Amino acid sequence: MIEIPSKIEGEQIDLYQLEQELKPIGYSIGGNWEYDHGFFDYKMNDEHSSYQFLRIPFHAVDGQLDSRNCTVEIGRPFLLSHVYQANLDDHVHVDNSNASFNQFQEPVDKDASFPDQYVDKGKALVQVLEEILMND
Repeated sequence: MIEIPSKIEGEQIDLYQLEQELKPIGYSIGGNWEYDHGFFDYKMNDEHSSYQFLRIPFHAVDGQLDSRNCTVEIGRPFLLSHVYQANLDDHVHVDNSNASFNQFQEPVDKDASFPDQYVDKGKALVQVLEEILMND
């Protein structure tokens, strides 16, 4: 994980408005969210059994994420790299009820080293976010 200090840290914004700003430029809400916090992810690479993301954390400061008019505070952006197995999951248990529904593998390395060529790209993406979110 590589943190990228940014002017957007600490900014508070309506979650719906934030989604409207970020989704058209390629961000999606990461699947690992709770009622009080979550992440927007920008996938920079998905090749050769690894993927790299720029991740924008946020947490609720007024309301819950699944309710209207939720205000969130943006945290420090960071770069995240995952290395995953390209084959079938060899740890599936037949008696595990999730096995029939969950076809995705656990990452081999959830916090893999970050390829140098994507660090500058991540910093440039953060600058774009600063321009978009700080000019509203």
